[in-house]
Amino acid sequence: MLTIKGPSLGRYCDGKSRRSFLKIGGLSFGVGGLSLADLFRAEAAAANPNSSKPSDPSKPSDPSKPRRHKSVINIFLAGGPPHQDMWDIKTEAPSEIRGEFQPIKTNVPGIEICEVFPKLASLMDKAAVIRSVVGCRGGHDGIQCMTGWDPNSLKSIGGRPSIGAAAAKIYGPVDPAVPPFVGLAAKTRHVPWSDSGQAGFLGSAYTPFKPDGPGMKNMTLKGITMERLSDRRQLLRELDTMRRDIDITGAMEGMDAFGQRALDVLTSSKLVDALDLSKEDPKVVARYGDGKPYKYQFDGAPTCNDQLLMARRLIEAGVRTVSLSFGRWDSHGQNFDLVRDHGSKLDQCLSALVNDLDERGMLDDVAIAVWGEFGRTPKINAKAGRDHWNKVSCAWLAGGGMKGGQAIGATNRMGEEPVERPVDMQEIVATLYHCLGIDTQTVTMNDPTGRPQFLVEKSPIAELVG
Repeated sequence: MLTIKGPSLGRYCDGKSRRSFLKIGGLSFGVGGLSLADLFRAEAAAANPNSSKPSDPSKPSDPSKPRRHKSVINIFLAGGPPHQDMWDIKTEAPSEIRGEFQPIKTNVPGIEICEVFPKLASLMDKAAVIRSVVGCRGGHDGIQCMTGWDPNSLKSIGGRPSIGAAAAKIYGPVDPAVPPFVGLAAKTRHVPWSDSGQAGFLGSAYTPFKPDGPGMKNMTLKGITMERLSDRRQLLRELDTMRRDIDITGAMEGMDAFGQRALDVLTSSKLVDALDLSKEDPKVVARYGDGKPYKYQFDGAPTCNDQLLMARRLIEAGVRTVSLSFGRWDSHGQNFDLVRDHGSKLDQCLSALVNDLDERGMLDDVAIAVWGEFGRTPKINAKAGRDHWNKVSCAWLAGGGMKGGQAIGATNRMGEEPVERPVDMQEIVATLYHCLGIDTQTVTMNDPTGRPQFLVEKSPIAELVG
C-alpha cells in the first residue's frame, strides 16, 4: 500500500481516521481491487467508441470563460424509505395507516411534507418531491437507483452501467488528476447497500473510485510526508530507492506510462484535499453536522452527514458523479423513531448541501437525487414498523437546472398506489442524465458484442426539465 504520512485528524463516519485518507494504497476501484495503473491500462484498452457521444459541457467553446462541469450527487436511502412518513403524509387515512407524523407547510403554497424536515420545507422552491415512483422491482439493493435497470438486464455481458460509469465513459475526466466517478458509500454488512454503482458491460476502467477501499497493492513509500509530497522529483527519488530495495522481485518493472499517470493522480493534492474536511471552514462543517450518534444502523450504512460535504468538495475538484448511501431505512420495527433520527439528520445535511451549492453558484450545475429501492407498507405492523412495498415509492430532487417548487404525482388515500402521474424509476435516471447534458433518446454505448445500447428506455421527467 502506498502510504503518505500525515497527521491524525480525528475519525470519519466509518471509523477510519483522517490519516487513513492519506494512505493512497487504500484508494481502490471497485470490488476487484485494481491498482491505479491497472485501471488506466484497462481504460486504454476500452477502445470501443460510443456510437453516439455528446460534447463535454465542461469544455466551453469560449476559452476565456471559466470551465464548469455538470455533476450528479446520488444519495441512496438504503432499505426503502417510508414514502407516507416523508413527502406524502396521509392525514385522512385510518390510524393504522396514518402513523405518528404531522405535515408542515413549505415555502411553496400547497405543498406540505413531514414535520421532521423543517429546513427542507424552507427551501421547497429549490426542490421537487415525487410521490408516485413506480417500477421498483423489490430487491434490497441500489442497482435501480444507480442504473435504472433490473440487475438481470444484460447480465450475461456484465450488466448495465451506472450513471457514474456511463458519464465517465462518455466524457472522461474533467481533470486528469481527479477520477470522474467517486463512490463514498461506507462498507455495509448487507453488501448491496454499499454499492456505489458498477461499470456493467463497460468494464473495470469505469468502476467508481472508492476512498479507503480494500485490495490495493502493498507499496509503501519510505520517508514521504505530506510536505514532501508536492516535490515530485523527491518522490521519484524515493521510488528509485524503493525500486533498488525490491528489484530482485521484479515488482517495479511495470512502471510505464500508465504507472506514471497513476502517479500523477496519487501525487496531486486535489483528491486528498477534497476528502480532508479539516481544510473546510469549520462553520460550514458544523452546518452539515456529522450525523452522530449513529442509530438503527444494524447491517446498513451510517448517517454520514459529512459525506454530503465531501461530495460538494469532490465536485469542486472535478468529479462528475458522486454516489453515497445514507442510513438504513429498513424499518420493520420502530419506524417512527427511525424516521425521527434519520430524517432530522438528513434534513440538516441535505439542506446544508442545497444552500451551500446555491451560495457558491453551483446549484444549477449539480443535480441531487435522494431516493431508495422501494417504499413501505401502508399498514403499520405490530412492531410499530412498516414492511416492504414495491407498488410505490418516493424521491426528492434538486439542482441541475431542474424546475423546483413542485410535488409531482399522488397516491390514494391509503398511500397504496399512484392515482396521479406515476413516475418510473428510469424517468428519474433519465432526468439525471439530462442534467449531465446527456440525451438518453439519442446517446448509445456499444456493448462487448458491438451492439449499441441506450442508457435507459424512458424519457426525462417533463415537469422538471421541459
